[in-house]
Amino acid sequence: MAEQLVRRVAIEIERLERIFSLYRPDSSVSVLNSAGALATPPAELVDLLARCRDIWSVSGGVFDPTIQPLWMLHARHFASPGAAPAGPSPDELKTALARIGFDRLVFDHNRVAFAARGMAITLNGVAQGFITDRIVALLREAGVTNTLADIGEVRAIGARDNGSSWRVGLGGTAHVVDLVDRAVATSSPDGFRFAGPDSPAHLLNPLTGRSAVRYRNVSVLAPDATTADALSTACSFLDADRLGRLLKAVPGVEVHLQTADGTHLHLA
Repeated sequence: MAEQLVRRVAIEIERLERIFSLYRPDSSVSVLNSAGALATPPAELVDLLARCRDIWSVSGGVFDPTIQPLWMLHARHFASPGAAPAGPSPDELKTALARIGFDRLVFDHNRVAFAARGMAITLNGVAQGFITDRIVALLREAGVTNTLADIGEVRAIGARDNGSSWRVGLGGTAHVVDLVDRAVATSSPDGFRFAGPDSPAHLLNPLTGRSAVRYRNVSVLAPDATTADALSTACSFLDADRLGRLLKAVPGVEVHLQTADGTHLHLA
């Protein structure tokens, strides 16, 4: 029984990666980015885009899957010999930013399409959370009532067998949080930098084109891993006032921040 369930989980992860992967040329996302449109998209892609639209709206646009042209600009820039260490020029950033805007992504269960040439999406800031939630649903359907799922992001099913909470460390910090039927996701500028420790990070602001520098780490606790994953990216760009407004708009969410000087902040 356990072996069969593990195989089902592996097959489901593989199936979802064929939808969301940027690195598989045959994935739904890769085909969309190449062609500019995708007919009869998988239901999971449409569902996740709808979730993204909600986070894009509540975050004031700092979470935006159409940021891929900006990411590709940075990747090309730092792959060039003698690249300026500060990153792309203002003119290059302006051109890339003109190709970003979730409100110019049109989608329903019949078609997904970009409204402008040169647009592209990445779901790397949310797909792991979405896949985690799908696997949790599969496990629950199979009768699993107590476990901790870690599939890129972490989500607890119930409590531990003894009734106590699951204890999960926050990445890059010494802090631990309790989880019961909740998820946690962490984002950090140091998760990936384009060309060494002082270069721009992979967390790029779709409104300014600049990388996140406000916090060392941002961890979000939420009822599901999709929300936690997306918001951990969005919160990386928000100051305390905007974080407070976001928390009022999204129930059941907590944010743990590590500032540049190492201070730990907890907002709920």
